[in-house]
Amino acid sequence: MRVLVIILILIVLGFLAWQGAQRFGLIDAPEETGVTAPADDAPAVEDAEPAEMALPNFDIVRVDRTGYAVIAGRAAPGADVTIFANGEELAKTRAERDGSWVISTDTPLDAGPVELSLSMTTDDGLTVRSEQTVIILVPAQDGDAPRVLRTTPGGATEVLQEPGDVGEGLGPLALDVIDYDESGAVIFSGRASPGAVVQVFINRQLIGQAQANDEGRWMLSPDATINPGVYQLLIVQLDESGRPAYAIELPFERASADAIQLRDGRVVVQPGNSLWRIARRAYGRGAQYTIIYEANADQIRDPDLIYPGQIFEVPDAEAEDE
Repeated sequence: MRVLVIILILIVLGFLAWQGAQRFGLIDAPEETGVTAPADDAPAVEDAEPAEMALPNFDIVRVDRTGYAVIAGRAAPGADVTIFANGEELAKTRAERDGSWVISTDTPLDAGPVELSLSMTTDDGLTVRSEQTVIILVPAQDGDAPRVLRTTPGGATEVLQEPGDVGEGLGPLALDVIDYDESGAVIFSGRASPGAVVQVFINRQLIGQAQANDEGRWMLSPDATINPGVYQLLIVQLDESGRPAYAIELPFERASADAIQLRDGRVVVQPGNSLWRIARRAYGRGAQYTIIYEANADQIRDPDLIYPGQIFEVPDAEAEDE
């Protein structure tokens, strides 16, 4: 019993001596395991980036048979958006106030696989690269249609465009009529999903937007002045969250004021028109397109290249094969 008491006394004295050595710095305190809450004056761990900083994103990528592309997506409002093709800068634009942006390329993409990447630079100088990439398989043979794929790390690859998808329209979106009112203002109208917002761009500049009615019809007469000339027209339908869902691109020629005084024997070129179609409607035979071509040779650079919005004289048919 006396031995046990002596052992307990020695243990207590040893413990007290060890605590005293720690207090006066004679030995180091043991490392603790587990998580320690940071001190009040310690720098706090930064929160995860807000959702908007996960931008920018690709929403639409459409490539025609010649390699020209229409690309649309989302970014921080007012940010500078840059598209890269195989690591080289392809095009730049600035996001609208709602964060939407649209780019139509000025030059065709090279044949072969093309990898598109995307970045944005905000007003405060912060540059953010998108996690998404778009792979475009541009065919080497003229006339073949491209294939477009969108990839995200850790996600499934999405097909944005199949070779059979290329056409004048996409999904429910369509541009049916380009016309002029009595004052000479341009009127655009077409079809979209009922209630959807449709935006109209000319040379990448937003000129106005309209909402489709319950029947899916929309019409826009822009307030902006459009001077006579040839432009690239882009129509975009937004989804419920304001992201681009569908897009159509085509050239557009704004007629001069003196040409807009419509009368019998004149026609406004509509989307999808050709001289052959106009001649077939006017004369009953598409082969008589040369009549229209010769009457409007001053504004038709190539019989295969006429633009919506042009106004052509349609003279009476001449005698065939005199």
